[in-house]
Amino acid sequence: MRILGVDPGLTRCGVGVIDVDSRRQPRFVAVHVLRTPAESALAERLVSLEEQMQKLFDLYQPTDVALERVFSQHNVRTAMGTAQASAVALMTACKRGLEVHSYTPTEVKAAVTGTGRADKAQITTMVTRLLNLESAPKPADAADALALALCHAWKGAGKSRLAAHMAFPTSAQSVLASSS
Repeated sequence: MRILGVDPGLTRCGVGVIDVDSRRQPRFVAVHVLRTPAESALAERLVSLEEQMQKLFDLYQPTDVALERVFSQHNVRTAMGTAQASAVALMTACKRGLEVHSYTPTEVKAAVTGTGRADKAQITTMVTRLLNLESAPKPADAADALALALCHAWKGAGKSRLAAHMAFPTSAQSVLASSS
């Protein structure tokens, strides 16, 4: 399974890619931080973000997409940019027939560090260790994107997909049941 994790942002959008084997062991593939210039018009920034994201989807061919769920922030302007970047990721995945799985920051922190109250430094440290990286992914958006991919691998749909891949085909199950 190849998971593309997206930490949405209009100025900086983290995109992390991992592969996960049948034992749920993750392997680092790539990490990117997509950027759009703050001085550009909103429509131009969204188009640029979509074009960059399309290239990454084409390059990495993910089977799963994990996206940080937009939550209420004190800064409305920041929340709007995050929501708009999320929409671009959703649209890009949808065009390819991929379902997007959303996780709250607390879910991601808990999955990667064991506590939902972890700070950015703790997340970066754990992502670096879990993926056996030589150096920490920077900026924090990069580490967060990889953390989202890891969260999906170990929770919810990622876990279900891996279980389905490991299950016997239905015909094998019926043969085994009839031979008892």
